[in-house]
Amino acid sequence: MMQYLKGTILLKYIAVLFLSMVPIIELRGGVPIAMELDIPWYVAIPFCTLANMIPVPFIYFFARKVLQWGADKKLIGGLFRYILRKGEKASQKLASKGTKYGFFMALMLFVGIPLPGTGAWTGTLGASFLNAGFKHTVLAVSAGVVVAGIIMAVLYGFYGIIV
Repeated sequence: MMQYLKGTILLKYIAVLFLSMVPIIELRGGVPIAMELDIPWYVAIPFCTLANMIPVPFIYFFARKVLQWGADKKLIGGLFRYILRKGEKASQKLASKGTKYGFFMALMLFVGIPLPGTGAWTGTLGASFLNAGFKHTVLAVSAGVVVAGIIMAVLYGFYGIIV
């Protein structure tokens, strides 16, 4: 698959766009894959950042409502309750760090440290649980996504840790 994508420029960017928008993978997977597909780091980081930010308004305004609606449904209830718990846990973590560092820094660091479960999706969901302002949430999540992109590019490009 990677060999096929290496030959087609448009497919490279479409693949990276969608991978960067998917929860769990997000930019943390998009940047190394973009670089593997020979997209230069100085293009990969802004492109993956923008792609990772596309779902943020939808998550902020609609995700909690959809999750609460589906939490008592038979087929999807378990997954939706799990995601709600994850969002509540993220909001508690943000709230506890927010008093010490300020909400912006806490959310930026939460999103920016490239660990599983700490990306733009979880950070935005947690901020929506805290009823943080949309503008502050978008700015903090954007800054965190940029930090995560730089970290991933450095790890991939300079140290070869992520392959």
